[in-house]
Amino acid sequence: MASAGWQTRVEARLRKRRALPGPVAWQALGEGVGGARWRLTAGGESWFVKSGDGAMLTAEADGLEALAATATVRVPQVESVDGGDEGCLVTEWLQLSGQSAQAAVRLGEALAGLHLAPAAGYGWPRHNFIGATAQFNTPTGDWVGFFREQRLLFQLRLAAENGYRGSLQEQGVRLAAELSGLFMGYTPRPSLLHGDLWGGNWGVLVDGGPAVFDPAVYRGDREADIAMTELFGGFGPDFYAAYRVHAPLDPGYRIRRDLYNLYHVLNHLNLFGEAYLSQAERLVQRLLSELH
Repeated sequence: MASAGWQTRVEARLRKRRALPGPVAWQALGEGVGGARWRLTAGGESWFVKSGDGAMLTAEADGLEALAATATVRVPQVESVDGGDEGCLVTEWLQLSGQSAQAAVRLGEALAGLHLAPAAGYGWPRHNFIGATAQFNTPTGDWVGFFREQRLLFQLRLAAENGYRGSLQEQGVRLAAELSGLFMGYTPRPSLLHGDLWGGNWGVLVDGGPAVFDPAVYRGDREADIAMTELFGGFGPDFYAAYRVHAPLDPGYRIRRDLYNLYHVLNHLNLFGEAYLSQAERLVQRLLSELH
């Protein structure tokens, strides 16, 4: 097929970096958050390409490179990124196979390694995205304040703008005001987080090793990553057992899990609508009941 302008630019960058013998083929893989997905093949080698919102793709590349720099979790290597109006992100093509218990163990071990790696402060040097929603990451030394302002209250304001007021707002603001009560005796050490670790954002390579992708990185409480793995499923008991061997969780995680997942449920409410409203309200009420 004839290449669009941005596709021609991708091909030119690849040819500048390496030899691409033979013709180039583009295979459409469908739409995703922020744009379209493609498989680019040339000379027997393939790359994964996303096209769409340049700001989102630049933030994703930043997250992948940050995770790769820890040498703990396997991520697709970034080949190039263009943050222009017709943005595109090119990464290596990861050939994935079926998930397995052994891969889940290795993922648990790798994630523990990521979370235990030294990290300074909470937040991130740049803002990024959680799905298609802006995610603000202004650095701070105050985790509770960070989560209150840049996670919980931000999503509640979006919900109000989207017409979800009433009990959700009243009780949500009350929860935000009392948030420190969920952290009595617990001050999390900063960890680099994947940030969007649900079952669809990890896979198994043909050699049996796990890989993660589509991050929304920042430095925060590692419980937030673990909590999200429990929100939508896709992680079995072998994963959790392996993780806890290397990075045991504080007893208060059982309660804070609902807090960290409230952020994602509110984001889904803002992105996808009222189907998530009752779940958000239940989480808020459950957390308030733990405080009183």
